[in-house]
Amino acid sequence: MTTATFDTKEFDSAPGMIMPQKLGSKLWAPMWAMSLMGFAAAFVVAIVRAREVADGAAESTLLSMRHLQAGLMFIGFASVFAAISFAIARILGVFRVGGGSLQESLGNRVKLLKFPNTARAFMLGMVMAMMAIVIAVIIHFVVAANVASGSTSVADGVSAFEVLEAVRRIGVAVYLLSIGLGLVTIMTVIRFQTGRIRELVRNV
Repeated sequence: MTTATFDTKEFDSAPGMIMPQKLGSKLWAPMWAMSLMGFAAAFVVAIVRAREVADGAAESTLLSMRHLQAGLMFIGFASVFAAISFAIARILGVFRVGGGSLQESLGNRVKLLKFPNTARAFMLGMVMAMMAIVIAVIIHFVVAANVASGSTSVADGVSAFEVLEAVRRIGVAVYLLSIGLGLVTIMTVIRFQTGRIRELVRNV
């Protein structure tokens, strides 16, 4: 395997991480922590809601808490998917810096893979999925408040929940597809760097 089949760029010295990779290095851990907080808050609301069901609370109260629970739960999902996506970006950054440093240390011009289309699709899908889930979460909270105050009827609240569930599912599906594209990008980078190492070994 050689690098001739890849679209590449050359540098005089090893470049650093690009902006998405820098963000990934800084944000993957906070997103992971936020996901744990979101899931924990949703679990607490679920316990409280179960007690309200047992006590025969009003339907509007239960529906309001159902919206609140779903919103908190999907803060957790959005955050954990973001953490995975940022971790993928960080891994790609480590490959970029490590591969460039290796080539530079051997006295060669640094040849790196150009930004793959799978990486572009990965980033675009991540943003779209995040927007879909976050918008659904915000609306969940608004509907929860409106149902609790009586400004939104129970029937409208139930209808809103069904629509938002569809939006959330689409967001999750796009997120998973994006993560898959990110993993494909990692495999492409590994293939490229394997070919580049073989070229360097032959030139020694």
